[in-house]
Order: sequence, then C-alpha cells, then structure tokens
Amino acid sequence: MTRLADSATHRFRKGVKLGKFAYRRGTASLRALPDFLVIGTQKGGTTYLYKVLSEHPDVLPAFKKEVHYFDLHYDQGEGWYRAYFPLRARLTERTITGEASPYYLFHPHAPGRAAALLPDAKLIVLLRNPVDRAYSHYQHQVTQWAAEGHETLSFEAAVDAEEERLDGELARLMHDDVVHSPNFRSYSYLARGHYVDQLMAWNEVYDRDQMLVLKSEDFFADEPRTLATILDFLGLASWAPERSVSIPNKREYSSLSPDLRRRLVDYFEPHNKRLYDYLGTDFGW
Repeated sequence: MTRLADSATHRFRKGVKLGKFAYRRGTASLRALPDFLVIGTQKGGTTYLYKVLSEHPDVLPAFKKEVHYFDLHYDQGEGWYRAYFPLRARLTERTITGEASPYYLFHPHAPGRAAALLPDAKLIVLLRNPVDRAYSHYQHQVTQWAAEGHETLSFEAAVDAEEERLDGELARLMHDDVVHSPNFRSYSYLARGHYVDQLMAWNEVYDRDQMLVLKSEDFFADEPRTLATILDFLGLASWAPERSVSIPNKREYSSLSPDLRRRLVDYFEPHNKRLYDYLGTDFGW
C-alpha cells in the first residue's frame, strides 16, 4: 500500500512539473537567457556551488540546475532552453540568472554552441585534482543501476578499458552534431582530467577574461573566500549564506589504493604541467 501511495505521489509531482514546464515553454519568448554558466568539471563541486549561488538574493536560478542544452538537448531549440529561465520582467539591473551543466566543459560542441547564443556570458570552471575526480566519477557510475553508463568493472579495470571504450567516440560526435555517446559521457574517467585541452577549446570562442577557473579544493577548504571571488567575477554584491548549505551528492567510499593512485598521479603529471603553464598557476596536484 505504501509503495502504491509513493508511486501515485511521484506521478502527481511529475505531472505538476510537466505542467509547469508546458507553461514555461508557452512563455519562452518572454524569458531571459543566462548571464553565467558553470561549465564544469563533473564531480568538481558544481552542484554545491550552484546551490549556494541560487540562494544569493540577486540570482534567479534556472528551473533546474543541469539543463544540458549545449551538450545533450541542443536539438530542442532555443525556445526549449529559454523555458528554463525566469521571465525578463522579473530581472532588474542587479539580478542575473544562470545554470550549471558540468558536461559542457568536456563536450566538443558545447563551446561553439554556447558562444553563438551567449557571446557575453561569464563562465565558471571548478577543477578538481584529476585523480580524485576520476575516482569520484567512477563511484558515480557504479551507482547508476538502471541508467546509461552503469559501471560493472573495478576502477583499475575501468581505467585500463577506457581507451577501448572511447575509441572512435569523439570522431563520431564531431561527425554528427546530434548524436550522443553514452561511452564518451560515462566512461571518460581519465580523458576528462585533460583540463587544459578543454579550457583551450572554450577560449577559442570566449575571451579568457570571461572565464573564471578555480581549484575545487580551494572552494572546499575556504568557501567564503572562494565565494567572494566568484561574486566579484559575476558582479554580484558581497554576501554569505545565512545558514550552511548541505553538500549534495556527497558519498562515502573506500580509499583509492596507494599503488593505483601513484600510477594515476604519474599519468596526469604532464597534463597538469600543461595546465599550470597555460593558467600561470600551479595547483599542486
């Protein structure tokens, strides 16, 4: 009986949400486009950051955090995208709106698509130690029991299988701009840690002063200071949450073995070196 009641409640809530979105689609032409995008990286703290920013009195958040327009839903069109944002009439000279979809940083078509629609947008990037990011990404895929990309291999086996799993996927995405690649999205544990290549792709279409690149560990260790930097970048008034915001998607799992960690540290060393040279900042990974 409880399971039936829960199912009915779920269907009701889903129906209400679909009804609200239908209204938003009908008023899409009256809606704003985002002033900022949090573009990545996945498992770098983007969900938490967006949740904090959404509580700022001068930020009107999107209908949901991860809209995934420039990567997964581009074929839906601009009206569909606008439906996720507030009515322009609700915005003032002080208020802004934005979204956070961490696949944007890695997706090959996202930079060009975003620049075509949002040439003046400000971009925020949180970069996490690529070893820790990869292991967290893996743990996320392990939990996807009934979803695309459910991971059944051990982490070491998944790392070893990545080259084969991703073979040809980037070329397929580049050849067909509406095709999706579950493997490219789900099993890119190491590839997503080649941060400098992703930043360079975005900087081909956005000026570097439009992008704020931060170290995730700095955000986790000193949230007030990092938040102040982000607010200044976005042109928002100084502010701090009145209450602590719970960290979403935080999971506990076993530590990475020292041998595998050392192997991955060595693997990422040249990629990190190129990143530090590009940014002029050593993140100490």
